[in-house]
Amino acid sequence: MTAGTAPDKTLLVVYHTMTDGTRQMAEAAVRGARAAGDGVHVRQLLAAEAQAGDVLAADGYLFATPENLASMSGMMKDFFDRTYYAALDRINGRPYATLICAGSDGEGAARQVERIALGWRLKPVAPVTIVITHAQTPERILARKVIDAADLQRCEDVGATLGAGLALGVF
Repeated sequence: MTAGTAPDKTLLVVYHTMTDGTRQMAEAAVRGARAAGDGVHVRQLLAAEAQAGDVLAADGYLFATPENLASMSGMMKDFFDRTYYAALDRINGRPYATLICAGSDGEGAARQVERIALGWRLKPVAPVTIVITHAQTPERILARKVIDAADLQRCEDVGATLGAGLALGVF
């Protein structure tokens, strides 16, 4: 930062993955946020590693989770359980977006994240991005996922929106 410029903003990307699809999506969003220009520091953390201090120190958020049994992953739920009350009424109005990697529809996980974000009084800045892998058998559900280029671009665009908005002070 040079004299007379606004301080950098921090975008916190919290994700969980078991079959690598959500990691690919989160990394695409990180690329988009970093490409949005100077002024944004991007921190990417696994849900198991992210703490309340990380949430409080960030200016915006990207939550990325697989949908497991019509819900967000247990590790994302654990992240929210560990950080929710420490951040309650302390992060109101900050921007967020959500990425979901799902075998069928992703709507259950999306609703859960939206309810938590509503309780935190976060501001959604992009529609939930759901990537459907069509994994419907035990073998395909447990197999390593490869997210296609078009879906990765959608995730990158979400990251770019968050990054640019933070950098420009839009939110």
